[in-house]
Amino acid sequence: MTTPSNLPISRTLNEAETAAYIGLSRSFLAKSRMQGHLKNRTLAPPFIKIGHRVRYRKDDLDAWLESQPRFLHLGEMA
Repeated sequence: MTTPSNLPISRTLNEAETAAYIGLSRSFLAKSRMQGHLKNRTLAPPFIKIGHRVRYRKDDLDAWLESQPRFLHLGEMA
């Protein structure tokens, strides 16, 4: 018999789980998926569609977070 403790850890996250994982809102995820590459917007993390469901792979999220620019102070953004 399979119990929850025997199940493998999921490699994908739904939108709510992804928002919590990366520290951004579900609204950001939805808008960035729909708007694509707009000027001066943070690109959405990569996602996959399984049927009508949107899923995010943890490995992709980690890579996306690492690819974001890092700053020591706001003056570097100018």
